[in-house]
This record gives sequence, C-alpha cells and structure tokens, in this order.
Amino acid sequence: MHRIMLVDDEPNILGALRRVFAAPLAEDGSKLVVETFTSPHEALKRAREGTPFDVVISDYRMPEMDGVAFLKAFREIQPHTLRLVLSGYADLEALIGAINQAQIFRFIAKPWHDYELRATLAMALAHHDLLTENQRLADEVRAQRSLISRQEMEFRRLEMESPGITKVNWGPDGSVLLDED
Repeated sequence: MHRIMLVDDEPNILGALRRVFAAPLAEDGSKLVVETFTSPHEALKRAREGTPFDVVISDYRMPEMDGVAFLKAFREIQPHTLRLVLSGYADLEALIGAINQAQIFRFIAKPWHDYELRATLAMALAHHDLLTENQRLADEVRAQRSLISRQEMEFRRLEMESPGITKVNWGPDGSVLLDED
C-alpha cells in the first residue's frame, strides 16, 4: 500500500486527481491511500504528524504558498518522499526553481492525460520503492560489517592474549590435531 498526498487550491482538480488514482496502479492490486488538501499549510501540518507519504503532488500556483515553497518545506519534514509539481504554466524559471530548490522528481503539465499521469505516478512509486530497498540493503551491509569487525576485534584480542588460540590444525580425517608432530 502506498500513501499519496495531493495539494491543490482547486477542489475540482483534487477530485479529478482522486478519480485518476482510484484504481490500483500495479498488477498486484495494491491500492493507493490518497489524501487531498486545498491548503498547503494544512498539508504540512499533516506531514508533521509523522505518517510517511511515498509521493506528494502539488500544484505550482496556489494563493497561500507556491508549490516550490510548499515542496521545499515538505522535503524538510519528510525528505524521502518523492515530490512532483503539477502546473498549467510552463514557466521555465519556476521549473528550474522547483528542480533546484524542492528537488522535484517530475513536472506534470495541466491539462494532463490520465494514462500519462498514472504512468508517472507508477514510475515515482517504483523509484521510491527502489530507493527504500537500497537503503534497507545498505543498512543490512553496515550491520554485517559491524558484526564482522566485532568478531575480528575479538579474534585479535584473543590472539594477543594467547597467540595461536584462534588457529586450528585439522587432520585429514577432520579431527583436531593438538600437536604438530
């Protein structure tokens, strides 16, 4: 299950987006949990509550706060959430600002095509899942390295106290040889 946040000052746009994302995106039938907000401040308040979102999609032009400022503030609260901007204005400066300041994943133009929007969201969710899995594997490797280094440190300590204690001489039949002769 993936959590999506939609932010747009126009309720009819939010309703249309909610309908686009009503059906499952993946073949496994997993559903999206979609939360909508007409106020960027309310959306930020919800983000601070601690429930992690996988993707946030924000309109660029809103009266309370523009989309870049909203997504930049959202990134500070939930840095691992992928951010997308939705806008009917193809302002190059706004696009550059969104990329540089809010580190958006994609820019989606209004009006959108439902198929392209769903495909973009599916791609964002797959990217988010990949980043999450990479982080999990990196954490696992760090934990294993830590375990190995603790073991190596213990071997070294034992070797310093009693040289040769960690070395085992095996016989051809699998027995432990106590004397070299």
